[in-house]
Amino acid sequence: MGSIDIRTKLYQMFILGLEGEKYDYALKSGLGGIILFSNDIKSAKQLISLTQELKSQALIAPFISIDQEGGRVERTENIHGGKKYLSAKYAYERGEDFLKIQTASIAKELVSYGINLNFAPCVDVNTNPNNPIIGERAFSNNTEDVIKGEQIVSQTYRDNGIIPCVKHFPGHGDANADSHLTLPKIDMPFEDLEKYHIAPFRAAIKNGIEMIMVAHLNVPCFCEEGIPTSLSENAIKYLRDNLGFKGVIISDDMVMKGVADFGEVEACVMGIKAGLNMFIYRYSDEKTVNIIETVAKIAESDVKLKENIEKSYQLILKLKQEKKIL
Repeated sequence: MGSIDIRTKLYQMFILGLEGEKYDYALKSGLGGIILFSNDIKSAKQLISLTQELKSQALIAPFISIDQEGGRVERTENIHGGKKYLSAKYAYERGEDFLKIQTASIAKELVSYGINLNFAPCVDVNTNPNNPIIGERAFSNNTEDVIKGEQIVSQTYRDNGIIPCVKHFPGHGDANADSHLTLPKIDMPFEDLEKYHIAPFRAAIKNGIEMIMVAHLNVPCFCEEGIPTSLSENAIKYLRDNLGFKGVIISDDMVMKGVADFGEVEACVMGIKAGLNMFIYRYSDEKTVNIIETVAKIAESDVKLKENIEKSYQLILKLKQEKKIL
């Protein structure tokens, strides 16, 4: 690819949605990937054509990603005529064979459309029955069951050509609020957080998970100042140093209220300096592109920012090469 400048490397760190229509400019600038939502998907034929077009526009082969968990979070309902796969909870309750068969069906379908990355499975342990955002998206309210479900689903995706991404570190299952709307607080002793909520991430790392999504959560045992885990150097260092994760760390959607109050450009700079490798933005509008361009200018004279962009770029390329995307 010859000499790649810092701006192009920074663009690799972003996955954008199609809403806003600057995605073609971003793809030509080196965008790392695209995330697809239900509004983007009308039919199987249209989706195949769309993913081919996106790949043809890209300077560097992109992740074509989706949230396809089954149940409440499923993006292909327009193709299926409203019929959905079972959510993680109900699929897991049907037994390991059923879970494996359903996951293989999801993976094969996604691959046939040209998708290569799925933001699934959720490995949140649904310990709070009043949780407004997780619920049936979790395999269980029991940690061991979540570990078992993750292992089956991630390996089945892997075996069928889809990169899995476990979420939402350090565990969204005890939250009593939705991070799309606010910054939920999870205040529990660190030993409980590790034992019940972090354990599935530890197991996933041991089994070779490629990507981990970090949630926008206020977890005082990581950061007393109320900084979201997605922007917290302590939380990301814990993933690297304590859990030994060597893969790609990605944020949850950066337009969610749980992180939006930290400033558009400032939040990105904080995240990169904290050790985040990739960001999701559901929009590809002028504002989002301007955030990337502004951070690129800052990076020209900010040594730590530049170093972390370089490290992230190398990690992203390594994953793309391993998965034969490049």
